Amino acid sequence: MSGKTPGNGNRAWTEWTARLVFLAVFIMNVMCAVQFIADPAGHAGAYELSGTAGEAAIRGIGVAFLMWNATYPAFIVSPRRFKALGAVILSQQAVGLAGETYILRSLPEGHEVLSASILRFIVFDGAGLAVMLAGYIILLIKKERG
Repeated sequence: MSGKTPGNGNRAWTEWTARLVFLAVFIMNVMCAVQFIADPAGHAGAYELSGTAGEAAIRGIGVAFLMWNATYPAFIVSPRRFKALGAVILSQQAVGLAGETYILRSLPEGHEVLSASILRFIVFDGAGLAVMLAGYIILLIKKERG
């Protein structure tokens, strides 16, 4: 035996698991936000937008992504201390996923490029929600057990 108290290694493992899955989603979200802000023209067409107004809309989406992710850093640094933020992050992710799904379902036929762009967000946000939820549940279960 290593001399450690049973479970302490598992506790650290659960914190790091939660940290890493939330960090991975955070990094991807921020990368997307930066791309939308820095090169809105390169993304506007995927949302059937163009011109100055389209670029402003894409930049606005990028800013909204950054706002959405403002809660992540504290949780990533200390998942146990800020576990309530983990629940907020999961709620935000679920709202985003539900909203994107609603938008996709409300589109009339003939918007294949737009539909494909929204579907990419749905897939990413669904996968992100699944892995973050798993990491969060592991963190909560381990907290209850010891």
